Amino acid sequence: MGAEIDLSTIVAEIAAEMATAPDRGTPADYIPPLAGIDPARFGIAVVEADGTCHLAGDAEDAFSIQSISKVFALTLALGHVGDQLWARVGREPSGSAFNSIVQLEFEHGIPRNPFINAGAIVVADILLGRHQPREAIGEILRFVRMLTDDDTIVIDRAVAEAELATGDRNRALASYMRSFGNVHHDVERTLGVYFHQCAIAMSCRQLALAGRYLMADGMLPSTARRIVSAQRARRINALMLTCGHYDGSGEFAFRVGLPGKSGVGGGILAIVPGRASVAVWSPGLNARGNSQLGTLALERLVQRTGWSVFEPAR
Repeated sequence: MGAEIDLSTIVAEIAAEMATAPDRGTPADYIPPLAGIDPARFGIAVVEADGTCHLAGDAEDAFSIQSISKVFALTLALGHVGDQLWARVGREPSGSAFNSIVQLEFEHGIPRNPFINAGAIVVADILLGRHQPREAIGEILRFVRMLTDDDTIVIDRAVAEAELATGDRNRALASYMRSFGNVHHDVERTLGVYFHQCAIAMSCRQLALAGRYLMADGMLPSTARRIVSAQRARRINALMLTCGHYDGSGEFAFRVGLPGKSGVGGGILAIVPGRASVAVWSPGLNARGNSQLGTLALERLVQRTGWSVFEPAR
């Protein structure tokens, strides 16, 4: 079936359809630099296993990847502490909003999964280790630059400063977990790492390139460098499928059927194991904080390609 798919045409058609879509969602308004981004923007990038890139729309324009960064931070943290990480972070869907504090009380400060804010804050605390925040932030930035072979990727300082200024809910989450002993460092130091990783700016093309190791059983196809074991890549993909869209994860799995991680900047990284890494971006969000057009575009992509982790083996 793969040889029959004209991906360039499909990607171009989807971008054209998104340009006229009537319901575009609403950009995140609680991070001021994100609030004013034009919801008419849309980009899509599909990078195949052989490295072929298919781009359309605003695929080369950088945006704040926000919670998509949690995938890369988790990968690094697992490299630091291995499966010991799971003593501090769960692996279950939350069923709650990405910034909810409710479950932490009942579950003694252990967040449900590494992709909600509380879980990602614990992951940032693990990355901080004995380092200064600047060193931990630098490690994450170097990692995504290595994955993309692109040293132009930077942190959007305006977004990072806005998150520091408006992140009281995240401070509450971190302080509450610290009261249970599950945040080991000073809350502001841990949050400094977390806010800066969320403020990394990447284009759809760069983001799709960064996701290739999850498509290729943990290998970086361009260099044959092993980033994680095949088992760990599969497990990260499993978490993306079940937890990558907060309390909309089940709906995303139902509609799209691929591992995916969203961010409130409007981006989504989706993985087609063995075939492609896909990134979409449109800043308007739905009620659950996921890109309205990005989700629709991915749904149409899988309809036209047949891609799904639930596709029968051929």
